[in-house]
Amino acid sequence: MFVPFATRLTGTALALLATASSPFQSEPAPSTPAATRPVEAIGYRVTATYPHDRTAFTEGLFWHDGALWESTGLEGRSDLRRVRLEDGAVKRRAVVPDRLFGEGIVRWGDEIVSVTWKTGAGFRWSLKDLKLRSRFRYPGEGWGLTSDTRSLILSDGTPSLRVLDPKSFAEQRRIAVTANGRPLANLNELEWIDGAIWANVWMTRWIVRIDPASGAVTGALDVQALMEQAGGDLQAATPNGIAYDPATRRVFVTGKNWSKLFVLSLDQPAR
Repeated sequence: MFVPFATRLTGTALALLATASSPFQSEPAPSTPAATRPVEAIGYRVTATYPHDRTAFTEGLFWHDGALWESTGLEGRSDLRRVRLEDGAVKRRAVVPDRLFGEGIVRWGDEIVSVTWKTGAGFRWSLKDLKLRSRFRYPGEGWGLTSDTRSLILSDGTPSLRVLDPKSFAEQRRIAVTANGRPLANLNELEWIDGAIWANVWMTRWIVRIDPASGAVTGALDVQALMEQAGGDLQAATPNGIAYDPATRRVFVTGKNWSKLFVLSLDQPAR
């Protein structure tokens, strides 16, 4: 399936995105350097579709060692799992302790680091067997989590992404995210793809590409058609789940309680 888009979101096309369900504004904020960066509409083709557990309230996703690793949310139902791509079967599973609301995950070395929503509780798990190794604390909320290979990057629902030390979780700096010069909040699940941060924007159909140096949104991908195929209602089944396989350049996309996981081929360079 091919989803066509214009190459630049300017003029009328950009104005059409300035709706309640869109993260963009029709006019850039004045005197803001990031406002000069046009937001590209990123086209894609669906190259494969696989089953996804309809009961999984997806909060985090990454690809490693030939499998998908997924975290799910909701209090008392949150877990981490290794998932077989071909049929969506859960091959290994670990329950998030204390009935907490699980959120983003990221691989760091031989561990998986996971965060929780409002409780400031984080966990480190063995990548090999998903055994809990240790716990840690951090301030504020935890939403999405990814890595640029040097640091961890955390979203917390605000327009700022926190760049963190992988071992201590200490904050190193923040990235102020803007779309057309205006702060963009509700950044959720994160993925690092070819030098850029990709993020689901909660309660919208948009995945955005963020320049980690400036924080400017440089591209947007509309997954409304995928959500409809997965049987999701936007209010209950928000798109949330991005993973990347650098060896094949496959982008995996799913959502909360989606029945399908899609493999995408991007029609524009990833950065």
